[in-house]
Amino acid sequence: MAKRSAKSEKIKIGVIGGSGLYEMEGLTQIKTVRITTPFGKPSDDFIIGTLHGKRVAFLPRHGRGHRILPTDINYRANMYGMKKLGVERIISVSAVGSMKEEIKPGDIVIPDQFYDHTKHRRSTFFGNGVVAHVGMADPVCSDLGTTLTEAGVTIGATVHRGGTYLCMEGPQFSTRAESLAYRQWNVEVIGMTNATEAKLAREAEICYSTIALATDYDCWHHSEEAVTVEAVLAVMKHNIETSKAMIREAVRALPAARTCSCGDALRNTIMTPEKLIPAKTKKDLAPIIGKYLKD
Repeated sequence: MAKRSAKSEKIKIGVIGGSGLYEMEGLTQIKTVRITTPFGKPSDDFIIGTLHGKRVAFLPRHGRGHRILPTDINYRANMYGMKKLGVERIISVSAVGSMKEEIKPGDIVIPDQFYDHTKHRRSTFFGNGVVAHVGMADPVCSDLGTTLTEAGVTIGATVHRGGTYLCMEGPQFSTRAESLAYRQWNVEVIGMTNATEAKLAREAEICYSTIALATDYDCWHHSEEAVTVEAVLAVMKHNIETSKAMIREAVRALPAARTCSCGDALRNTIMTPEKLIPAKTKKDLAPIIGKYLKD
């Protein structure tokens, strides 16, 4: 596949996940695109292909070969790259630990809430002379979440709709004390990446929803040994095939136009008068705030 620069082609659907997703069966007209952003390099080149007649952009969040720690992912560059391509909807695929007995390893969760327990990340495009406060009460696009849930049911997966994804810093898994404490918060799953993505997607006015692949019971479960990479990978191998099937079905089912409010999430949220926003910041954030500026 030849590498190309981002051009005028608009790709409205994005998928963020692990390595291998761009090898999905049925993906045609594949090319790679390298994107530059004001925030540095994305995790990897974007893999663009056609699925059910729709152009889809895939990005491995940890880089191909899983080279980047959760904290070190350049989330802003990843989301900015999606926005620059024209993406309006992002399907995020993530391995998670289950915090509820009824969510078994191998099950799929479509969370509708996030609890951000990270400590060392930049999770906003704003700053550098411009302030905006976007609403995050409902951080997941309900329409996209419904499509993913229905796609999971269609392919025969065990899908749990709704619940809270607790986003921890990592890269270490939880201690038993932490895991038991998180259980008291009544969260459904635990992971290391998606809350940061959800915040940036909302600022970029991109619909966002997660296919959370339960791989283990973290370390709270009385019958479970401590979480190991080997155990996670064993379940993940099965789950990745399920997620591919869900993505194929969801892409097929997605309507061409959005009817949700995600595309106007920044309306009336920019607090800084336009005349006070530095020219460089206006230029850097043009794909995100340009439609709200007069100049």
